[in-house]
Amino acid sequence: MTGFNTRLVHVPAPKDNQTGSVTVPIYKATTYEYPEIGAQVKYDYSRSGNPTRQALEDQVADLEGGKHAFAFASGMAAIHAALAIFKEGDHLIVGDQIYGGTFRLLNQFFNRWGLSITTVDTRDLAAIESAIQPNTKGIYFEPVTNPLLQVTSVEDVAKLAQQHHLTTIVDNTFLSPYLSQPLTQGADVVIQSATKYLSGHSDVSAGTVAVKDDQYAERIYFVQNALGGILSPEDSNELARGIKTLSLRMDRQMENLKAIVEFLESQSVVSKINYPGLPGYPGYESLRAQAKGAGGVLSFELNDQADPVAFVNQLNYFKLAVSLGSVESLVELPSQMSHAELSPDEQLAAGIKPGLIRLSVGIEDVEDLIADLKQALLSAQRGE
Repeated sequence: MTGFNTRLVHVPAPKDNQTGSVTVPIYKATTYEYPEIGAQVKYDYSRSGNPTRQALEDQVADLEGGKHAFAFASGMAAIHAALAIFKEGDHLIVGDQIYGGTFRLLNQFFNRWGLSITTVDTRDLAAIESAIQPNTKGIYFEPVTNPLLQVTSVEDVAKLAQQHHLTTIVDNTFLSPYLSQPLTQGADVVIQSATKYLSGHSDVSAGTVAVKDDQYAERIYFVQNALGGILSPEDSNELARGIKTLSLRMDRQMENLKAIVEFLESQSVVSKINYPGLPGYPGYESLRAQAKGAGGVLSFELNDQADPVAFVNQLNYFKLAVSLGSVESLVELPSQMSHAELSPDEQLAAGIKPGLIRLSVGIEDVEDLIADLKQALLSAQRGE
C-alpha cells in the first residue's frame, strides 16, 4: 500500500489529458453540456457535482480509509448532513463533551424534527449501553474532546454499536485523518471540520463527511445535493492544497507542543495540563491504540496566583481567537468565549474553570512561543 504522505500529494491523480497539468484544474462552470438528449453524463449542474470538488472528495475518502466522501461549505454543514440521515422519532446517544455548535444544532434544530438525544460520557461503555432505547439509531461523539481533551475509544464504542445495530458517527476534527482513521476502527461516518487541520491556514471554511459503504453515501449525497451546502471550486482547490502539507504541519505542531508542555510543567502558577499525549494522562493508552499522536491542542489551568484574562490579553504570538489547527498559534479562554453562554455553576459542572486556557499550537519557532508564554505568565501573576 502506498504510504500516507505519498497519498497526500499524489491522490487523486489529475489525469488532465488536455494539458498534462500536475494539479487538478479549478472548474468554475455551473452547468455542463449534454451531447444529446438522453445522454448519460457525469456532471450536469455544479450543485450536484463538480470536477474540482470531486477530486477533493476522492482525496478525503482515500485518506480516511473510506469509500466515499463529501465536501461542504463549513464544518457545521457537514455535521448537519451527517445528522440528517436520521428521521422523526429516532433517538441518538451523544457525547456529553461535543462541540457547542453541534449541541445547538441538535437541541434547537433537529429536536423540531422529532429527533431526541441522550447525552452520556462516552468513555463509559456501561453508560452508553444503559442509554440505548428501542428507537435508538446511532451514537455520536468526539474521540478527543474540546477543551478538556478527554479520550473515547472509537473501536470500543463501534463494537458496542454494532452489537445493537447502531450507526457510529465520529467527529475527528482534533486528530485529522493523519493521526487517526475512525472508519478503519469500526465507525460508519466520520466528520472533519476541514477549516481546521485539513486546510491549516485559516483561510478556508469547509467540512467533510466520509463513509465506508454505499448506503451511507447515498443518504449523505442526497442531503448535499438537496440542500446545496457545497464547497465552491475555489475553496475545494484551496483545501486540496492545504491537505498536501497536513502531516508536515501536524508533526511540527506536535513537536512544538511537546516543548511547550515541558515549559508549562515548570511553572508554579500552572496547576494542571490537559493533553492525552502525556504518559499517565487519563486516556493516554486508549489514544495510543487508535492514533499516531494527540494533535496540536492542549489546555491548562492557572491557579489563583495568576489572572487568566490578563494572561491571554498579554500574549503576542498566540492570537486570541477561536478555531484551531492552523499554522499560527491561537489562545482561547473557554469560560469567556466558547462556553460563555453557560452559567458559572454550569461551567464548573462541565469542568470549565475560570483559569482554564486552551492553546492551539502552530508552526512558529518554539523558542518564540515559549518566550511569549513566559512574559504573559509573569505579567498575569497577581501583585505584579
